[in-house]
Amino acid sequence: MNATAAPTGPLRVGLIGYGLAGSVFHAPLVTATGGLVLDTVVTSDPERQAQARAAYPEVRIAASADELWDRGDAPALDLVVIATPNKTHVALATTALEAGLPVVVDKPLAATAAEARALGDLAERTGTFLSVFQNRRWDNDFLTVRRLVADGELGEVQRFESRYERWRPQLKGGWRESGAPEEIGGLLYDLGSHVVDQALVLFGPAVRVYAEADVRRSGARADDDTFIALTHASGVRSHLYVSATAAQLGPRMRVLGSTAGYVKYGLDPQEAALREGLRPGTGAPWGEEPEHLWGRLGSGESPLTGGGTPVPTLPGDYPAYYAAVAAALREGGSAPVTAYEAAACLDVLEAARTSSREGVAVEVPAAAER
Repeated sequence: MNATAAPTGPLRVGLIGYGLAGSVFHAPLVTATGGLVLDTVVTSDPERQAQARAAYPEVRIAASADELWDRGDAPALDLVVIATPNKTHVALATTALEAGLPVVVDKPLAATAAEARALGDLAERTGTFLSVFQNRRWDNDFLTVRRLVADGELGEVQRFESRYERWRPQLKGGWRESGAPEEIGGLLYDLGSHVVDQALVLFGPAVRVYAEADVRRSGARADDDTFIALTHASGVRSHLYVSATAAQLGPRMRVLGSTAGYVKYGLDPQEAALREGLRPGTGAPWGEEPEHLWGRLGSGESPLTGGGTPVPTLPGDYPAYYAAVAAALREGGSAPVTAYEAAACLDVLEAARTSSREGVAVEVPAAAER
């Protein structure tokens, strides 16, 4: 289906992958979006097949993506969502786009910025919709910081700090913790995809990157404690932390400006709610947090001792992503997150990997040079 088409009935979605991303994020958000219907789930795991049937009794099950294409269902779908291991993203997205199917791909879109741009170019050549699932753009803290920056509440922003820190001293196993390059595992490409994307959206392109990607846990093979420093073309510096080994958690975000700073502790509640089986659109407030978790805005005083003014946190809104996808497919609009934006994020992640390996700051090529 071409992205400029305007289907009149519900948009039928094929979801490839029913692990964490597929079962916790994509399936619930797709089914909560008006005008979208979860038609098919692709997973080869019998236990996950049973879980999908139990959660969505009307859904069809396919054991592999090849089966999905081969049995002739692909033309009947209006959107394919790829929520499989990272190393499969490019091949699956290419097949779907060449079939003329609109595609959403979980982050990271690809292993390299070049692959991401090639997918963007393919989508343009075929006139087919392509978007990347960067749900953290709809986190409550990010939305709040974006508003504060846009409203000039901080003056001229000088430094942005962002942390996704966890305390997971024991390995969980699986491809995400694999050190094999083809798996595209480790925190740099996992949580790093989120913090880098947020920083680029807030403060524009990065021109220089310095990173420290460490392997801390016994038996670990992929980075599990990583720091990324960005110098933006705007002059803002972003200090970004992702870790599975943080015994004490720092502030989720701290933004320092010429007239005020903003500090926010605690993670957006939406992932926890989805993991618990809660769903948006069921009547209960979604994405809201209690007042005691609000960040504080001020200058010269610590928020831990009551300094600054509490700032109501805007509700998180993951449902907005698929609502934007549905609107784009029906009305021919742009994707909520494009392949080229994902490529810009991957430029930074690639530079960070080089920086960590060589122990030097790495320049990021200007967009015109890529």
